[in-house]
Amino acid sequence: MHLLLAISNRDCTKLISALKENLPGVVISQWPECDQPEDIEFVVAWQAPADMWSKLPNLKVVSSFGAGVDSIDLDLLAKDVVVTRIVDQYLANDMAEYVLTHVLAQKLRLREYFNKQQNNLWQPKRAYTHNHVLFLGFGELGQHCAKRLLLNDFTVSAFSQSLKEVEGVTCVNTQEQLEALLPSADFVVCLLPLTVKTEGIINEALLSQLPKHAALINVARGQHIVDDDLIAALNNQVIRAATLDVFSSEPLPSEHPYWSHPAITITPHCAALSSIDSVAEQTAKNAKCLQNGLELKYRVDRTKGY
Repeated sequence: MHLLLAISNRDCTKLISALKENLPGVVISQWPECDQPEDIEFVVAWQAPADMWSKLPNLKVVSSFGAGVDSIDLDLLAKDVVVTRIVDQYLANDMAEYVLTHVLAQKLRLREYFNKQQNNLWQPKRAYTHNHVLFLGFGELGQHCAKRLLLNDFTVSAFSQSLKEVEGVTCVNTQEQLEALLPSADFVVCLLPLTVKTEGIINEALLSQLPKHAALINVARGQHIVDDDLIAALNNQVIRAATLDVFSSEPLPSEHPYWSHPAITITPHCAALSSIDSVAEQTAKNAKCLQNGLELKYRVDRTKGY
């Protein structure tokens, strides 16, 4: 069996070493240093070059390097290629800590105090009393975050394409139900998969339905937000603040207005980073399943894109 890593802009040394430990006897290459692309059956990919896929005639499985598969152009893969993703317990825990931390930071006005510190301003205020967190997207990561928020006495609701049932959470799955929740949402956390339907979902229309004290937290993909609409909403006090971990272009260009906006907190796509050990372990298990003709774990529905 021949496994290929096609992961852009990352040092794969540790991953290759871990895979070799887990998959003795399996040939492991890294694109573009691949002498026999016709032998490749399994690819671990993240932002792989578009012209690579046509050079792999015997490809059977593509595994995303992360929890999402939007970095892979599924239309370039043959219909019989199975696509999987990484489900990492550590990633879920990291995401839950990040979301809880930044919800609390917005609730406690920390960004406001950081800004005032620059001007030597001593102006204490009570924390916001609002505590309704609305999730856009409610898969495994969202549900893990919700449990952490419930333990901290937040009220939680969630919108997703397929209706979920989670104790303590008000779950909805229609546009009408979502619009009914928006006026009472104090914090909106985006954890949607990136699809044709969800791209640009955080726009003027959605933002205008939120209360003026609302804060947005985006830990999904930058393309979910219409940047100009968010900046306009903040400038016009349509909403109060935003915490952004993901961007349409990464790294975020130095000239982007997000950098200097007083109501925006930026982090460098670090909310939840895949553990190399978890990636290697899950990749190895699926590679062995492929070798033995068994069902692969964490398959993606290619018609949905998640």
